[in-house]
Amino acid sequence: MLLPAARLRLFTHRFSSLLPPPPPPLHFSLPFRNSTSHSIPPNISATKTPKISISDTTKFTQTLLFIPPGISPEEVTENIILPGSNIVLGPYAGDAKVKEVQFVSSSVRPKDCPKDDRPEFAMLGRSNVGKSSLINSLVRKKEVALTSKKPGKTQLINHFLVNRSWYLVDLPGYGFANAPESTRMDWSSFTKGYFLNRESLVSVLLLVDASVPPQKIDLDCANWLGRNNIPMTIVFTKCDKVKNSKGRRPDENIKSFQELIKENYKIHPPWIMTSSATGFGRDDLLLHMSQLRNYWDN
Repeated sequence: MLLPAARLRLFTHRFSSLLPPPPPPLHFSLPFRNSTSHSIPPNISATKTPKISISDTTKFTQTLLFIPPGISPEEVTENIILPGSNIVLGPYAGDAKVKEVQFVSSSVRPKDCPKDDRPEFAMLGRSNVGKSSLINSLVRKKEVALTSKKPGKTQLINHFLVNRSWYLVDLPGYGFANAPESTRMDWSSFTKGYFLNRESLVSVLLLVDASVPPQKIDLDCANWLGRNNIPMTIVFTKCDKVKNSKGRRPDENIKSFQELIKENYKIHPPWIMTSSATGFGRDDLLLHMSQLRNYWDN
């Protein structure tokens, strides 16, 4: 299957930019706005991440960091790495404020989704991962997405239009075995069809619960997205929680997840820690989305 050009550029850059320089030149190239120098826009700031050392820049950037379009590994410094993530902030980052959000539609089938070409980000995760809470946190409006104490409530593809310029898409959760048989979605035929055919999809935000050890179903989902060349950011949720006194801390679970990802990925996908309860990671996730969106638009 052929990927839309913009998505292919993002995916190709994500992997090729972190590998050793290839023999010149390959078929794909990146149309940078400015080929001479790159700097963070004056209205954008990234909190310094003190625990990360980049004394060996080449090794560090090749194995850990997500470097967005418009910046090279040699230009990476500590103060442009978003806190609680492996994401570098680049020159395509722009206005990340959410000023307006409106519900547009609920679609039963991928082909029923809005037909315009505005870029969109799809949120995906297990049914109890806190997806709806994160959506509400991002847009800072209550009840934008349906939240419930009963996981598995989202059964449609729900489009929310943000700032009249891009979509946030709430997808059905997966892996909740107790959902009624009549409402349980066949993830393989329903959501996968959306991923494979949605030309305006910029990236999937794969939500993973950091308060519990890595789950096979999350790893399987990440592997499927990777095999199908679908851009993905891993968003760790519930980073403020510890299940009980004997439970592992979120940072320990995240480290374990990263170790398991290494077995299937030569490069780390972009990832970020969040908490809907405290708001941690909210602004930085929006900054990351802005730079992907602005690059996609060009």
